[in-house]
Amino acid sequence: MVQAKNGNNQQVQEPEVNTTEQASAGADNARENNPKNARPEELVHLVVFKLGTESYGIKIEQVKEVTVTPAITRMPRTPHFIKGVANIRGDIIAIMNLEERFGIRPAPVSDTEAVSTTYTLVIEAKDYSIGVVVREVPQSLNIAMSKIDKAPAFLQDISINENYIEGIAKVNNQLIVVLDMFKILTNDEIKQLASE
Repeated sequence: MVQAKNGNNQQVQEPEVNTTEQASAGADNARENNPKNARPEELVHLVVFKLGTESYGIKIEQVKEVTVTPAITRMPRTPHFIKGVANIRGDIIAIMNLEERFGIRPAPVSDTEAVSTTYTLVIEAKDYSIGVVVREVPQSLNIAMSKIDKAPAFLQDISINENYIEGIAKVNNQLIVVLDMFKILTNDEIKQLASE
């Protein structure tokens, strides 16, 4: 304890303060309160597209490329959501319609907005590649990890295929469902596509 005198010349005991701890605490507080010194928040880069009227996103690491959808050749005995196969840069890959896979009604289109061009996101997993058809040009979005919430537990429990919903991103009063494309297909579906 340090003894000091107050304004009435009475002795008052004050606790000693370790100056290195005080300096360290002050530096920590300054760092926390100064945005220039704060650690940058981890960002996630998403490719965002519409299914029906809602927005969905895929982490960019899962997307090999985005291209205008080429001619699709229908294949017999494939799941209803597989539209066929297409030649993309010399590789023959299955083309999937996620709206049909998820049972999402396509957004209404007026005669003046008739969709003539669609786009394909090429997804390259370890054992297979697949194309995902979208109706509009996908957008690129960087978002802080803190803006992505886990999917509500009830969604994860509805026997949705291997929990392919990674989370829900909140951007400007809009929700974006973040998908894990590597979990969209079941093992049986992957085997069926690989055998054709």
